Amino acid sequence: MNNEIISTTVEYVKQNLIGDSGHNWEHTYRVWLLGKKISNLENANLEIVEPACLLHDIADAKFCNGDESIGPQKAYSFLTSLKLEEEKINHIVNIIKYLSFRKRNEMPEKKSIEFQVVQDADRLDAIGAIGIARAFSYGGFKGREIYNPRNMQDSMIGHFYEKLLLLKDLMNTKTGKEIAEQRHQFMELYLKQFFDEVRD
Repeated sequence: MNNEIISTTVEYVKQNLIGDSGHNWEHTYRVWLLGKKISNLENANLEIVEPACLLHDIADAKFCNGDESIGPQKAYSFLTSLKLEEEKINHIVNIIKYLSFRKRNEMPEKKSIEFQVVQDADRLDAIGAIGIARAFSYGGFKGREIYNPRNMQDSMIGHFYEKLLLLKDLMNTKTGKEIAEQRHQFMELYLKQFFDEVRD
């Protein structure tokens, strides 16, 4: 993709990103790098993948009173201002619209390889060592307990079982699955150590 378009998108995201420390520019940057890495191995179109990775959290519903429409709308307005082709804009916006874990069963059509790449990149940043750090950062932001043996569901350790440990089996691409396997094993090791220490 045109370097000027990418640099303009990067600056826009840095200035407009809404979120906590786990959903900030550093998260977006890692997803962007992963998206490019997976694209190169899976033959996806970087002209779709790069802007979708960069804009995927531009207005995460978690930080917009649950409104799932704001992110795709902001992305559409921004991409239109860049005068990209309408077909590309719609493809990118559609990725952003259906990317999240909450929307995993709502995709109305077959996932494009670009969608699969961006979704894998975003999910990979939710697991492994960085995923653990992000989970506890978000838990602190929301005031959730780290661990409560009487109410696991409302604790961040419970979040591992509600979502994070499920992501390995939801990866789309061969590359995503390979990276996820190693990160998943690290989370299992972490949880074993956590419960060993809790029970000492």
